[in-house]
Amino acid sequence: MLNRPLIVIEDKIPFIKGRFEPYAEVRYLHPDQFRRETVADADAMIVRTRTRCNAELLADTKIKFIATATIGTDHIDMQWCHSAGIDVQNAPGCNAPAVAQYVWATLLCLNKNPLHTTIGIVGCGNVGSIVAQWGRMLGANVLICDPPKAESAKPDEKQNFMTLEEMLPLCDVVTLHTPLTTNGAHPTFHLIGERQLSLMRDGSTLINAARGPVVDTRALISICPKRNISLAIDCWEGEPDINLELLHIADIATPHIAGYSLQGKQRATRMSIESTFRFLKDNNFIEALTEIPVKNLTPEYIPLNSLSAQQIIESYNPLSDTEKLKASPHDFERLRADYQYRNEP
Repeated sequence: MLNRPLIVIEDKIPFIKGRFEPYAEVRYLHPDQFRRETVADADAMIVRTRTRCNAELLADTKIKFIATATIGTDHIDMQWCHSAGIDVQNAPGCNAPAVAQYVWATLLCLNKNPLHTTIGIVGCGNVGSIVAQWGRMLGANVLICDPPKAESAKPDEKQNFMTLEEMLPLCDVVTLHTPLTTNGAHPTFHLIGERQLSLMRDGSTLINAARGPVVDTRALISICPKRNISLAIDCWEGEPDINLELLHIADIATPHIAGYSLQGKQRATRMSIESTFRFLKDNNFIEALTEIPVKNLTPEYIPLNSLSAQQIIESYNPLSDTEKLKASPHDFERLRADYQYRNEP
């Protein structure tokens, strides 16, 4: 009989309870309970962004696998995990349609007519590409800034990309969908600061549904009111302790829930379950399964053939979430944890 592995799972991950119990010992922990002594004997972990995975947590533990039910991995010290022989798997694209829904619902709430809107998308990966696809279906003029993709593009495709400095003055809307990076050829920490804001049009709109530190908060507070730049902020520097000045001037302000659709959460959990079972099989903890237990979880996103502004408006109104956060900014974490997942259009 094979030894039963121990999997530690963050208890806020939805739709996961009961999936592993027939095959493994399972320990559910609140994000605040993740400490070296509570995970030391585990073989694998499944987490979200609130659990910081680094040497402080993981050194001298048995853990060899981490699945994160998120697109981003900036809560994980990837370099250290690699050096420690820990395999890390994320859930790329899981909530991309939900973020696209958030972006376009926000713009429609701000009375932006897609037919008369030039939108600049910064970062055209899993999320940005769907924001762009939906924009084109709605009739918007879509511009793309993605330096890594531009560098690797074929010669005849390079014309599809612009630099940030070229793009910003042309846009009615700029929306951010980059990972958070602090090094490499194209770091994104404070990618949008005073200089970039000065290039934007008066009366334009900036959306941050990427990571809080991609934008310089102090620059937003200093420049945007003077230039009449509308702000839609879902990701905040220092969250959950968000800047109240920025909250006050933001037209749309939400507690990092842009990707919180029912289908997006199901995709994230499904991808985490699938990658964890691959780890268990590859390391001989279990025999090959004829069927991985992901019944009733939304499969991979299938691109839409058509989409209307009315469908988006009817599917989500960010003004309700804005009212709640502005009324109780110190409840940021509770508003996020208790969020009622919405349906994608």
